[in-house]
Amino acid sequence: MLDLAAEHAAYQPELDAAWHQTLREAAFIQGPAVGEFAAALGAHLGQLGQLGSGENPHVVPCANGTDALLLALLSLELPLGTEVIVPAFTYIAPLEVAALLGLRPVLVDVRPDTFNLDPAAVRAALSPRTGAVVAVHLFGQCADLEELTSICRAAGVALIEDNAQALGAAYTFADGRQAAAGTVGEVGTTSFFPSKNLGCLGDGGALFTADPARAERLRQLASHGQSRKYQHQRPGLNSRLDTLQAALLLVKLRHLPAAQARRQAIAARYDAALADVSGVHRPARDPRSSHVFHQYTLVVEVPGGRDALQQRLRQHGITSAVYYPLAMHEQPGYTFLNYKPGNFPVAERLSRQVLSLPVHPALANEQVEHVARIVATA
Repeated sequence: MLDLAAEHAAYQPELDAAWHQTLREAAFIQGPAVGEFAAALGAHLGQLGQLGSGENPHVVPCANGTDALLLALLSLELPLGTEVIVPAFTYIAPLEVAALLGLRPVLVDVRPDTFNLDPAAVRAALSPRTGAVVAVHLFGQCADLEELTSICRAAGVALIEDNAQALGAAYTFADGRQAAAGTVGEVGTTSFFPSKNLGCLGDGGALFTADPARAERLRQLASHGQSRKYQHQRPGLNSRLDTLQAALLLVKLRHLPAAQARRQAIAARYDAALADVSGVHRPARDPRSSHVFHQYTLVVEVPGGRDALQQRLRQHGITSAVYYPLAMHEQPGYTFLNYKPGNFPVAERLSRQVLSLPVHPALANEQVEHVARIVATA
């Protein structure tokens, strides 16, 4: 599914130089590269969202993507028991952090085409106790930000964007305004886990916000609640992006547009090769969002067909993956939410039908065509 050594080979000397520069400086915690990376990523997001004009979002680095979600919800200062709406089909992190903070996760179903939050389901799940909606931009494209922002504003609840899989995507609103994924809600979050489109060589994460006061609150929360050393304004975490990871991310950020373009080119090849394959649906595109293809995810409609296809790919030496094999309410650690089978039929069906194909930037065209041939003849 991923070949980081091959991906890094083209710019390995730059990574080596960043590594040795960090060793020479020996400022391993909060060294200069952390601030430089935050500024560079903010500029990148600003350019995507404002076509090079206006102010860039504030970027607050942290230790990992799960901490980013935790910090985002902490910054809202929601009372215990406040309801947080979360998609029923995604990775566990948004559900996990809401539960850990003593908030009440409320699951809603997703759309069968884009796999993202269904705005109608969000609207139906709102209650006087709702404090936030977590929109996960799954697999590389934005959720329906037009409708979700409208719903959240009307209800007076916060919109949190989990942008771990769609960093670099952009959304165009009906009025023509364009925004980078992760910069629309009160807070956006991302992960720099090595497999992400912008991944470090360990762990890392970040938060985005347009609000300078919220950015300062997030910085404090990520650093033991400190406004300055030994001055603790609020309870917080120890959640820092290492200087070394920031230095390496600075290098990889320069290569992100080219890597993103390659992912899109691979997806286009898959699309063309799989257009006429019966019972297999290619990833849908929301025309309002660009798609950066963190994953290229098929839906295999034939009962048992997903597992049979995965086995056939494995027999030909091709790695594929299921994201995700269980809907959120099916996870054994969350039975306390008291959901039942059938509560989220789309999420349940997708968990039995989705299969992600290799889509990393180092994949050669011949490899893409080989994978597609195996899928088409399964």
